[in-house]
Amino acid sequence: MHDEKKFRILIVDDHTLFRRGLHALIDSCAHFEVVGEATDGLEGVKMQQQLQPDAVLLDLDMPVMRGLEALPQMINHNPQQVVLMLTVSEDGSDLLECMRLGARGYLLKNIDTEFLLCSIEKAINGDSVLSPEMTSKLVTQLRHHEQIIGSVAEPLTTREREILRWLVRGSSNKVIARNLNVTESTIKVHVQNILRKLNVVSRVQAAVYAVEHGLDKEI
Repeated sequence: MHDEKKFRILIVDDHTLFRRGLHALIDSCAHFEVVGEATDGLEGVKMQQQLQPDAVLLDLDMPVMRGLEALPQMINHNPQQVVLMLTVSEDGSDLLECMRLGARGYLLKNIDTEFLLCSIEKAINGDSVLSPEMTSKLVTQLRHHEQIIGSVAEPLTTREREILRWLVRGSSNKVIARNLNVTESTIKVHVQNILRKLNVVSRVQAAVYAVEHGLDKEI
């Protein structure tokens, strides 16, 4: 069997026991390797810039610099950086703000280990991931967040609007392709165009934008 490339993971969390347990769990998976541990947001930002990991697992509440402060600095350094929030906060406003700032996912620390490992791999492969109980909270938060920021800089086509509505439902490219009777690669191109036109970096951010601007409604 040939050696497969391992995804490089950076853990940023101030709780030593949790961090060490997470390190051991990730290292036990053949697809991953932990390349660094940081104990606060500031140290995490420095290590992210030095190590260039495939994914960062970032806690929300930490001393020196919180996750919400570290997150935009990481994204500014590398707009394609995969950052997964791993937190105990079930606050919908924390969730929405993290997704606005560019997080690829929002996971609660009580999730199943298999779900965590699967979520990391999905995020690295381009999907946005949420703990199941946070999905409804995101929708609720969006419904209460009524402000309209402005119109889309470049208009979406009818097909792109249709696909965007599927993104709001959290559907994968495979599911969208099956329902629209097109290839998965075609959907991937459409999604990339949608992200570019909306000036966002993730599917969840696109969904946030869509709900805020009424783009999730039928034309």
